[in-house]
Amino acid sequence: MLNLPLQPRYLLPPLFLMLFSIVFAAFDLNNLLEFNRALIENGEVWRVFTSQFVHANWAHLGLNALGIFLIWLLHGEYTSPARYAFNVCFLALWCGLGVLWFCPAISIYTGLSALLHGVIIWGAVKDITLSLKSGYLLFIGVWIKIIMEQVNGPDASIGQLIDSTVAIDAHLIGAVGGTLLGIPLAIKYLKK
Repeated sequence: MLNLPLQPRYLLPPLFLMLFSIVFAAFDLNNLLEFNRALIENGEVWRVFTSQFVHANWAHLGLNALGIFLIWLLHGEYTSPARYAFNVCFLALWCGLGVLWFCPAISIYTGLSALLHGVIIWGAVKDITLSLKSGYLLFIGVWIKIIMEQVNGPDASIGQLIDSTVAIDAHLIGAVGGTLLGIPLAIKYLKK
């Protein structure tokens, strides 16, 4: 039988993350919240952060909601609400700034996928610190996915589904952010 992290402290943070994205989609807030390079350069700096929580369309949101759910299944019990909020906020800002500074070709950007790459990397590091061999497989697997995206380009079928270009460089930025979040866990583990 599955031992799912159904306690409110584990379940509510990912549900709130999905709910925020659903509300933003339902009220069609992309024009106000999406990463728009020209508007950010004209002072609308909140878009660096908020762009992570809006989506190109409902299919895009659905894929990211599925990602949130899968990460909750894998690592839901690892975070308190405060830790979950910190990871999400740090990664949202990290990913937005990374796109702003290192991806000049991206003028419009939306979605949670970069942030989720960071969250799953952090969870894989946590798995490793708990001596779970699956953590190594997950960590290596995500990095192989990132490298394959960098070599082969974005998945065209996903791009068609979300009616947008998959921002593979943002995925890389998110994975780097998750790795940085995992460093304190790894240091503590190695000191044992």
